[in-house]
Amino acid sequence: MTDLDFISIGCAVITVSDSRTPETDTSGAALKDFVSEMGHDLADYRIVPDDLEGLTGLIAQYVANPRIDAVFLTGGTGLTRRDITPDAVQPLVTKAIPGFGELFRWLSYADIGSSTVQSRAGAWLCTGTLVFALPGSTNAVKLATNKILREQLDSRHKPCNFVRLLPRIR
Repeated sequence: MTDLDFISIGCAVITVSDSRTPETDTSGAALKDFVSEMGHDLADYRIVPDDLEGLTGLIAQYVANPRIDAVFLTGGTGLTRRDITPDAVQPLVTKAIPGFGELFRWLSYADIGSSTVQSRAGAWLCTGTLVFALPGSTNAVKLATNKILREQLDSRHKPCNFVRLLPRIR
């Protein structure tokens, strides 16, 4: 950490699941806690079904909302027929951030071994909004938030971070 000022950003959390409820959504809860602990603003939280068009539309609404700088999705990043999260983001992507998914899978390998190759976790810029797709596993969410996003969403982190890039991206 440095002597730079902390900059709070607006965030939205989406849990993509046909079966989770607010009471059983531990991954969404972990993301909401992360946003709060970091000092960022939770602008919205939703649990939505695995519906490609509906999810793309919701992400597009968040991308168009000037109050939302980052969208966190949990669930739907696997390989099954119902896993559509990265596919829902794709039509909105202006730039991929391949290093996020690569680093996530590298870190995840220590926990789950070669099974990490089945994860399509990723990050993208959609116009000027950061979009992160994380697995539905609470452990995977905590891995991503603690080992990658905690530093990258802290404006004081050096040598660089996503938050300080946002004005130059926009």
